[in-house]
This record gives sequence, structure tokens and C-alpha cells, in this order.
Amino acid sequence: MDSVLIPLVNPNEPEALLAALHVSEGQQVAAGDPLCTLETTKATAELAADRDGYVLGLRYQAGQTARAGEVLCYLADSLDEQLPQVATPSTETPHMAELPPGLRMTSPALALARERGLDLSSLPVGPLITESALRTYLQAEPQPASAFDPHAIIVYGGGGHGKSLVDLLRALGTYRVVGFVDDGLPKGQLIMGVPVLGGSEVLPEIHAQGVHLAANAVGGIGDVTVRVKVFHHLAQAGFVCPALSHPTAVIEPSATLTAGVHVFAHAYVGSEARLGYGVIVNTGAIVSHDCLLGDYVNISPGAMLAGGVQIGSGALIGMGVTVNLGVNIGAGARVGNGATVKADVPEKGVVRAGAVWPD
Repeated sequence: MDSVLIPLVNPNEPEALLAALHVSEGQQVAAGDPLCTLETTKATAELAADRDGYVLGLRYQAGQTARAGEVLCYLADSLDEQLPQVATPSTETPHMAELPPGLRMTSPALALARERGLDLSSLPVGPLITESALRTYLQAEPQPASAFDPHAIIVYGGGGHGKSLVDLLRALGTYRVVGFVDDGLPKGQLIMGVPVLGGSEVLPEIHAQGVHLAANAVGGIGDVTVRVKVFHHLAQAGFVCPALSHPTAVIEPSATLTAGVHVFAHAYVGSEARLGYGVIVNTGAIVSHDCLLGDYVNISPGAMLAGGVQIGSGALIGMGVTVNLGVNIGAGARVGNGATVKADVPEKGVVRAGAVWPD
């Protein structure tokens, strides 16, 4: 009988969330079969069986937190093998029904939040909050809660997307843009009359001044992981990224916009469509009824998604693309400008600009 140990997914985080469990007690598996999916604030990893056998002594459920080196289960040659006598891990799990929508946190982080009497609705939604990330958030909170300015917001990234966000925010009339944060621009430079406050190193200082809202203007067109990292930087510094939609955009009442979503001018989001964390729906794009867009999906200007389209996390849909009814586009896929998509696109698939898919 061989033990299956929880690996160290991220060297800086000894704990990981069991995001999905792919096996059950007594199930027969083959070498290479997936056992579970683990998630930290910066990485996701799949744990696979290293040999054939039966799953015995399964010690965790999906949604629980495990530490590196702990036993997930055992792989045995038969169902009647005797399990080793070991201590049972804590089964404490965040009560997801008690968490605000979009908030994801590990059990130790939830315990710390309760110990400190934190209002869970004040925590950043989207990225997974671990105990270490929450302690960083607490250390950056020296000011009283009354210092929070609900109308003040920063824009991370001073490029073209950042300029568009400034105009969107001004059109809303709800927020006051305090400044840009950009690691590649000189401090004090003015963009559309808004000053550059510095790079990511100034985030704790800005947060301490009562500015807790941010808009991520790093589009990540060439590499979506750059955009994802900015969301993580903002979350670790305690910032919340609200969903933002231009006044001229049409959002049906039954549609769902998760935190960090940006919907630009004259775009349309249809009935019961759901937009995941950090999605961009750019100018004039159409997301029809029942569409499901995963986290960090980027819909470029003028793209049209018919009803029931599903798009996996991090995919990029180019300008003027047409996607037919009920098509699925895999995570990380890239669809070039002007393409027509008539059938499913696999994960990380590439559809050339102007092409008709499949050829």
C-alpha cells in the first residue's frame, strides 16, 4: 500500500485548496489518472496516481484545505488491505453558504478572519485568500475603517485600456479616479489629467490612505497571466475590483457580472449570461443570452457571441469575431480578428484571423 501525499504547489504557500476531487473511496484507478485538483493563490496543479490500485482511506473532500506533506489517500492492491493507523486531519471547511458572493478562502484564513472579527464583505473577491495572504492584508490596514473612501479608485496600468477605463469611470460619475499605478511609467506623469502614483510598491501606502478600490487596466492580450498577476497583487494589498459597465452598455437584469468585469460602451450582455472574474467585454461587443464566460476572458471590440456560447478561462476573442450558437471555446484559446467560429475550439486552440472554423 502506497500513500499519496499532498505536494507543495507553491513554495511560499504550504496550504492548498482542494478545488476538485476526481475519485471516491474504493475506486479503482490506473497510473496517471487524476486524483484531485489543488489551488493556491498563484497556481493550480493536478495530482495524479503514480500507479494502478484502489483508492482507500480518502481523507479530504472538495472545498477543504490541505497542507503539503499530508496524506490525501492510499493506493492499495486490493480493497481489503488494512489502513495504517494515522491521525485524522481536521475536517473544518469554510461554510461556502456563509461567504459573500465571489469570496474564496481557505479554512485557516476563515478562522483568522473570525478571530479578528473581520467583515467578510470587506475582503477582496476573486483570487483565493490563504492565511498568509490575509495576514498581509491585515498588516496593510493601519487606518480606522472610517478612513475608507467608497468613491476613490485607482487604475492599474496607464496604457490604452487604462485611458478607456478613466473615460468609463468618468461617464459613470460614481467614482473619483485618484491616480494610475504603473510599473513602467515615471511617478508624477499625467495621463488624461490623472497622475501616475508609482509602481506596485505604492499599493500599501495608497490603501492606507483609505483607497480600497481598483480597476485592472492590464489587458494581457499577449499573455493573460500578466493580467492575472495584477489581480493577485491588488488582492494581496487589500484592494477590491468592482464590476464596471459603461452607461451606454446594456446589461440585462438577469445577467451576472462578477467582480473585476469591465463592460465598455455600447456593448450588450444578454439574459442569464454569466461573466466570470476579470472578464473584459469591449466596445460594441455582443454577449447573447445564456453565454458562460470563464475568468479573465477577453472579448474584443465588435465581437458577437450567439446564445449559449461557453468560453473557458483566459481565452481571447478578437475584433469582429462571430461565434455561432452553442459553441464551446476552450480555456486559453485565441480566436483571431474577423474569424467565424462554427464548431468547438479546443483548449489553447488557435483560430487564424479571418478564418472560418473549422476549415
